Amino acid sequence: MKLAINGFGRIGRAILRQILTTPRGAGIELVCINDIAPLDMCAYLFQYDSTFGPYPDAVAIEGNNLRIADRVIRFHQTADLSTLDLTGVDVVLECTGIARTSDVAGRGLTAGARKVLISGPSPAAERTIVLGANEADLGDGAIISNASCTTNGLAPLVKLLDMLLGIDSAHMTTIHCYTNSQPMVDAPRGDFARSRAGALSMVPTTTSATHLIDEVLPHLAGRISGAAVRVPTASVSAVDLVVRTSHPMAADFADTTLRTAIEASQVLGWTEQPLVSSDLRARAESLVLAGPETRRIGDHQLRVFGWYDNEWGFSARMLDMAALMAGQS
Repeated sequence: MKLAINGFGRIGRAILRQILTTPRGAGIELVCINDIAPLDMCAYLFQYDSTFGPYPDAVAIEGNNLRIADRVIRFHQTADLSTLDLTGVDVVLECTGIARTSDVAGRGLTAGARKVLISGPSPAAERTIVLGANEADLGDGAIISNASCTTNGLAPLVKLLDMLLGIDSAHMTTIHCYTNSQPMVDAPRGDFARSRAGALSMVPTTTSATHLIDEVLPHLAGRISGAAVRVPTASVSAVDLVVRTSHPMAADFADTTLRTAIEASQVLGWTEQPLVSSDLRARAESLVLAGPETRRIGDHQLRVFGWYDNEWGFSARMLDMAALMAGQS
């Protein structure tokens, strides 16, 4: 599978680490990386990562190439991807965060690539697909959105619970680490609360998962609400979901039926350990359910809690989705 990465920020760099260091990278030819930042800065930020630690092999610059150990990767620095020749590329991993219009999102196709996968919600996408939830709807779309990290954690869990018990209604709160959309010190933003220093306060806000879940699982549209609290940690977030079920639960539902179904999932995980957020760093699952935090309240109400590395897990799904789009999964 031939890939190109457009945008070498948090997700682009995590994707490259996984290509180079995990089994997901087997059989992947990374044709090029494109980012408008200086190459020496991109190399530095890849080599020294505040979240995932220093890269274990040598990182160097050779002309317009990035050399990592014995692997040489062509590096471009154009603001318009359509000016490159990407003939033969199966999927462009569009990680710039600016692919909001069909013109920008389609530049990879104009450059000659077969398909484009956007690393976030985008109105320019033909479909929004979440592995474990609606990948059967992928079809032959050329521009696909991989939704959001929270939606990747929530949607497979919601689909599973709906299959097992039916969902009358639910509310999700994501306890989310701060991101680059928040200021380090108080500074004006579109949202008053999110204008406050991200590393100093817990900040109640909205989440895109609220509307994306309706798009990904339309038969549940209007039944699931959601909110977010941004917290002063740098990585790993959580989903806290309370569900009102259509059918009654057995007393041991969580320990038997739910756990068995989750452990059989390709994107969900389960732990019985009393973990904290830092323990889940660099976990590749979309969501890891915390068994000790599961609560059954009567026959029809269930509380589940799960962790997700919002960068590493989402980047793993980008590679999994790219393989599916390229017909190699």
